[in-house]
Formats: sequence, C-alpha cells, structure tokens
Amino acid sequence: MLVLNALLALLPLLAVASPAQQQPFRHTYAEYLSGSDEPRHPSDAWLQAHGRHPSSNKHESRPEVAYGFEDPVRAASYAASDSRHVMKPSPWLPYDTDLAYNGIKTFGHTLPVRCMTADNATLFDFALLGAPFDTATSYRPGARFGPGGIRNGAQRIGGGNSLLGVNAFQDYKIVDCGDSMMSFYSNDVALATLEKDYRTLINRPIATAFQDGQESLALDGQHHPRVVMLGGDHTIVLPALRALNDVYGPVSVIHFDSHCDSRHPDGGTLTHGDYFYFAWKEGLMSETNIHAGIRSNCDIPSDLETNFTTVLADEIEDIGWKGVIQRIKDRVGTNPVYLTIDIDTIDPAFAPATGTPEIGGWTTREMIKILHGLKDLKIVGADVVEVAPAYDDQAEITQIAAAGMIFELLSIMSLTPVVKT
Repeated sequence: MLVLNALLALLPLLAVASPAQQQPFRHTYAEYLSGSDEPRHPSDAWLQAHGRHPSSNKHESRPEVAYGFEDPVRAASYAASDSRHVMKPSPWLPYDTDLAYNGIKTFGHTLPVRCMTADNATLFDFALLGAPFDTATSYRPGARFGPGGIRNGAQRIGGGNSLLGVNAFQDYKIVDCGDSMMSFYSNDVALATLEKDYRTLINRPIATAFQDGQESLALDGQHHPRVVMLGGDHTIVLPALRALNDVYGPVSVIHFDSHCDSRHPDGGTLTHGDYFYFAWKEGLMSETNIHAGIRSNCDIPSDLETNFTTVLADEIEDIGWKGVIQRIKDRVGTNPVYLTIDIDTIDPAFAPATGTPEIGGWTTREMIKILHGLKDLKIVGADVVEVAPAYDDQAEITQIAAAGMIFELLSIMSLTPVVKT
C-alpha cells in the first residue's frame, strides 16, 4: 500500500515535466523527407550539428542497379525497354501505363474496344472477351461476376513476361472487348449470343502482319485473331468450340480442371459438367484430348468415349511438372489446340473463390511452370473460367491468380503463331 501511494504521488511530477527534458521518440517529419534513403536515419543538418560529415548519411557501398534488379543482365534488359514506361496518347488513360488503379478497368489496362458495335472495324491480334454466365452450374453460382473479378485482379498486369522473355502487349495488338451480352433468362439464348460474338471476333483480319511463307493452319489459309475468354462457368467452352470449328475444324482440347466435365448428360440437359460430351457428339474435338489436374470422380465410360486421357492431380508428385508437360505435348502433338483452365485446378488454398472447390490441387507456381512448357503449342483459343468473386477472401487471391493465368496464356500464345511448320 505504501508503494502504491508513493507511485501516485509521483504522477503529478511526471505530468508537468518539461518537454525539453524528454528525449524525442522519433525524428521529425521534415527529417523523414530530408533525402535519407533509410527511415529514421539522421538528417544532414543533424550530422553537421554533431560534427559529422553529411556523406556518412549515405550507403556508399550499396550498388545502384537499374529497376532494383541485382542481376546486371536482367537490369540491362529492362533498361533497354524504357519505352514501356512512356505514357502513350490515349483517351482511356492510363492505357499501357503502370498506374494500376486509375482509368477504365480493362484487363491489364489494354485498349477498351466495343468490338461488336461502334468499334467493329478495329483490328487486333488478341481479344479478351468476358462471358458473364453461371446458370448452368451444379453447385455454387456467382461466376457471372468472374469477368469483372479477373479484370480487377489484372490491374497490376502488363508489359513483359520476364520468365519467358516476351512482351505480348508490345509485340501484338491486344484489346479488351468487354463482356458478351449473355441473357440470364435462357441458357440457349445466352450461349448462342456468345457463339455469335466469338465467331465475329475470330473472322476479322489480324492487326499484325505475318512473315512471308508463314501459312496459317486455318481451313481458309488466312490468319485469324485469337480470343481469350474470361469466365463465366465452364459451359462457355462449347460455343467457343463451335465457332472455332468453322475456322480450324476439330481441335485438340487441353482441359485443366479438377473435374472431367465429360459426363453423359442427364436427360439431354447442358451443364458445366457435360459440355464436352456435346462437343464430342458435334464433332468439334479431335481424338487427342487431355485432362490435367483431375481429382474428383468422373464418368469413365463417357470420358473414354470423348477421347480424353487424364493426368491426375497427385501424379505431379511422381512425374513432376516436367512429366505433366510431356504427357500433354505427347497427346496433342502439332494439332491446333484449345486450352481451357478451370480455376479449381488450383488448390483452394490459392484460389478458394470457385463454384465447386476440391482440395489437393496444384499451386499457382506449378501451373505457371506447366503453361510455360506448352509455349510451343499452336493454341487457337483459351480461357480461364469458374471464378466466383463472392467467395474470395479480402485479399482477392483467386481473382489475382486467374488474372495471372490469363497473362501467362497471352504470353505463351504470342510466342507461337498458328501456322504450318
């Protein structure tokens, strides 16, 4: 009790202590802005007042490397591409800039184009097309908001892919066509609208001229633009394959998913779990198709009928990502390829916001390595689907992961044109 009384008696004395007698807890705000390259580092004025030379305030031993890269080769590469930091004249700022949260929200700040209406004369090489559709889902809906979510996750994307050494945004004209006007009243009407839009996009001339002697794989011998879709539930692949069939004939399908999506339809109803069966019956796919990342039950007889082979998700533990790549390439060969990625291929630890999540999936790093291994395939179209932002966490990791997959798809597709070899 005596100790407590003594402490209480000291409180008034502590409260009236002179500020001059107290040591400052931190430097002033002006000192933070003094040009020092380290927080709470003494300012030049403080050093001079204490008899020290201002040059001691700098880290003279720290090398100045361009763009923060310690590797001189990489630094030189980025320094040589300074043009990517120059803001180009555009009515949709900050198109092609690094300002990640300003302007119209397109994928990676690509040029927004009203591809089916007012800007239908605009030429391009790659078109990004949203497919806001989720009325053929079997469990959790919400993928109709996937295109917007993927664009939201892509605001820091753009420029070169340093791992592949390619810059699709610089080498080709990439535009964002917005979303297809898919009705939510009728699945048939919605999918027919998407098919019409897709067919419209791929039947235009391309913006970038090909070298002499590069003959297109298309049936008409012409070079066609390529479309990358932002989904949307997985049913949107069917209208894409229908449109592509008119240009390339049957294509090989590389299907990244945790589910096979090839089951026999129940009473003929089209859903996101049986669209491949319809595609096979319509003659849209070749006989060399492959699933990758599968870890749920499949309709095996139907899957065999549709000529799919499978890489199970846990096989990566035995054959590694290189083995996955080899299995895929051996299967599809030199055929024209449609590559589709259900975001639930990735483990829900990295991509929880999807309609039918399955544990035991691949990591985003593994997916990137596998996609890079497919860079020499002739991919005529691609998509990332089943992103349902309502189930994402506060960090929006699924939307960011999906946007990253689109970025990798654009990068590998830009490396290999769809030409005869």
